[in-house]
Amino acid sequence: MELNRRTVIAGTAAAGLAATALGGAAEAASGRKPVRELFGTLADGTKVYRWSLENGGTRLKVLSYGGIVQTLELPDRHGRYANVVAGFDDIADYVAKSPYFGALIGRYGNRIGKGQFTLDGKSYQLSVNDGANSLHGGAQGFDKHVWDVEPFAKGSDVGLHLHYTSVDGEMGYPGTLRTTVTYTLTRHGDWRIDYAATSDKATVVNLTSHVYWNLAGEGSGTIEDHELTIAASRYTPTDSGLIPTGELAGVAGTPFDFRHAKPVGRDLRAGHEQQVLAKGYDHNWVLDKGITARPEHVATLRDPRSGRILKIATDQPGLQFYSGNFLDGTLTGTGGRTYRQGDALCLETQHFPDSPNHANFPSTVLRPGQTYRTSTLHTFGA
Repeated sequence: MELNRRTVIAGTAAAGLAATALGGAAEAASGRKPVRELFGTLADGTKVYRWSLENGGTRLKVLSYGGIVQTLELPDRHGRYANVVAGFDDIADYVAKSPYFGALIGRYGNRIGKGQFTLDGKSYQLSVNDGANSLHGGAQGFDKHVWDVEPFAKGSDVGLHLHYTSVDGEMGYPGTLRTTVTYTLTRHGDWRIDYAATSDKATVVNLTSHVYWNLAGEGSGTIEDHELTIAASRYTPTDSGLIPTGELAGVAGTPFDFRHAKPVGRDLRAGHEQQVLAKGYDHNWVLDKGITARPEHVATLRDPRSGRILKIATDQPGLQFYSGNFLDGTLTGTGGRTYRQGDALCLETQHFPDSPNHANFPSTVLRPGQTYRTSTLHTFGA
């Protein structure tokens, strides 16, 4: 199927080049410009829009609320489409009970212990929303704000520029942080995320995307038969609150070894003390490549049933693999089916959790005059 898909894409690109030669310019080679529609209204009257994008055989729907990826449709090995990400049909569910389905995460992805850190000799207390800790930016993180959205169609790419300004002191973080996240669908159907941010005061930043994947199709059941590979020889063990201890532990001989492809469920119930604490996998893998100048391949997820494949490349040093441990059957998705434990998984490219409190972890400090930049590329096949 992948060969056929690439052949179709190549033919489309060739047609675009011919059109350009005739004066058709970039529009002839590009995908269809994103289309906007009203998705819902927040309690304060703010309108939430949904943007639909399609290019290279990939279909994507994004909300202005939280930059949420509501649906992402891909063909299987027989060309049959399915939505492969978890989400809701209405804005009320996203506001009231979403476990970060598809959302942009900031200012700090993952956890900061006790919601506290010290920077340049000054201590900061953040919003605490996960027991004693701060999770994904606090009670009103980036996932709970409406972003300004600019659609674009440039050359053979289509996408969205999403903008949000977080004021000094929001959720306890110092500095006014101006953030732009760009979602791009390429002519090959790849989905790229580019993050950029600046601050007028020294602060800490760790942005990521919290998509829940099920390559067999949203609501189709367990992801335990999905085969996963992570290019990491170490991971960061946690305490009972899922805060890293500071150790960089080897994966060899443990259930955390995904250096060679294996089903997610193979060692999921191995009884390792770290799995008991997290109720499965909910850990940061220390990527062997470290921080790189451009995205490099770090993970592959494959569904044997549909043949769908997801490859992830990033310039970040870490990858959080979460096996959907806290899905409990109380949430109903876009397909009308409930999500139970292990019905979707997350692969979040990132710096390490609680980095501001561990001198041996890569720094997440952003200073005035600097620009935070990171990119993640999702490549699909079947």
